[in-house]
Amino acid sequence: MWKKIKERLRLYWELTKALQTGLLLLTGITGFITSKCPIMNYAIFISLIGSLFLSISGSTVLNMVIDRDIDTRMGRTAKRPLPAGKIKPKEAIIVGLSLSLAGILWAFSLSILYGLLIFSGLFFDVVVYSMWLKRRTPWSIVWGGIAGAMPIIAGRALGVGKVDFIGILLGLSILLWIPTHILTFSMKYYTDYAKAGIPTFPSVYGFQKTRLIIAVSSVGSALSVGIGITALGLSWGYLRLLAVFSTGLLGLVFLSIIKPSERVNMGLFKYASLFMLSSMLILISGTLL
Repeated sequence: MWKKIKERLRLYWELTKALQTGLLLLTGITGFITSKCPIMNYAIFISLIGSLFLSISGSTVLNMVIDRDIDTRMGRTAKRPLPAGKIKPKEAIIVGLSLSLAGILWAFSLSILYGLLIFSGLFFDVVVYSMWLKRRTPWSIVWGGIAGAMPIIAGRALGVGKVDFIGILLGLSILLWIPTHILTFSMKYYTDYAKAGIPTFPSVYGFQKTRLIIAVSSVGSALSVGIGITALGLSWGYLRLLAVFSTGLLGLVFLSIIKPSERVNMGLFKYASLFMLSSMLILISGTLL
């Protein structure tokens, strides 16, 4: 009995894309910490983490339900729980809606503004991005990027009581980082996306233009974080540390333009996640220390 329950929970956990959810959760925590909330306590902090985790993981599960037919046609995703038939769609819908609803209600219990931002992120992600635009245009990633930016904006708004300039800057850094993450992935799995009938920048605009878009968005993301660090009044040491990580990111970006290869492309894909993780840790450390 326990073994079956454990296996079921493992499958549910796989539906949440734990690494993706974890990174977005970290951005929300970062936004809240940078606010230096005067009433910060363990109860609020735990509620922030809980509401973010439930809403992010819930929206991810719902996306998996929506994309299950796509996943069936793609080699890298065919073994996921839904296309593999390990979990029924109705069951996944119940799980996704339950997690999402619990997260949104928890968010509204903390702050109406915070709840609205969390709901907006989920709406943009599930309805606008996945249900409406993903199968129609490669520019759907812009709306997916807005959804990805919401946790950090919401986290900071919970602390300061409003959406401020710094929150928008930090959200913009996520929005501009997402093309680096997604477009490198879409180049590697170009054939898979073509089989699934999903329009991507490489298939619509070609690889070279896609690399240029990645370059521009990467520069914009690094600048947004840098301006955010300056606006927060953190010491120059943190800005210099960010410059080190930014140099690595931009170096790989321009290498992918000058001397493109699958190895450089995947190196950029992996480093992009490291860059964002490092940026969040720099912001947290600079605020707390």
